[in-house]
Amino acid sequence: MIERREIFSSFGKHFTPTREESPIWVRPPYGGGESLFQSECPTCENKACVTSCDEKIIFIDDKGVPALSFEYNGCTFCDACAEACPNGVLTLEREETASRLNALFRISTQDCVAHDGVICFACKEPCLDDAILFNGLFNPVIDDQKCTACGFCLARCPTQAIMFEAYESK
Repeated sequence: MIERREIFSSFGKHFTPTREESPIWVRPPYGGGESLFQSECPTCENKACVTSCDEKIIFIDDKGVPALSFEYNGCTFCDACAEACPNGVLTLEREETASRLNALFRISTQDCVAHDGVICFACKEPCLDDAILFNGLFNPVIDDQKCTACGFCLARCPTQAIMFEAYESK
């Protein structure tokens, strides 16, 4: 006797993707673009950008390239990673690229408790750029013009209602 699970799993075999896409990560500030990260960072032996980060948000991805994790903290744009980079991938000469990280942040209206009428400012309080706007006490939205994608709001949200989409830096 064939079980239902076997029938439905047989349908899925025909719809497996032909190639697996690599995720696009949020890269540290002061970077010279994704191609420079990909060509120079895997050969870096000391990974000084990781150890220089006081917020402990820089990690090395599976290709040997630094990326940011906003699970517990955000980026303060303190310059330490750029000062520590021996290969010139991160450099203070590119301060214009440090004005925002390569990500767009959004607040899920389904998951945000403020959208359900609960007074919550957990995301707004750590935002140094005043990029989180409220309609009265409720309905927060992120102003893309002000947001630097630092990630502090994501780390502080008690319901994980804030998400981001990284895009390839040029």
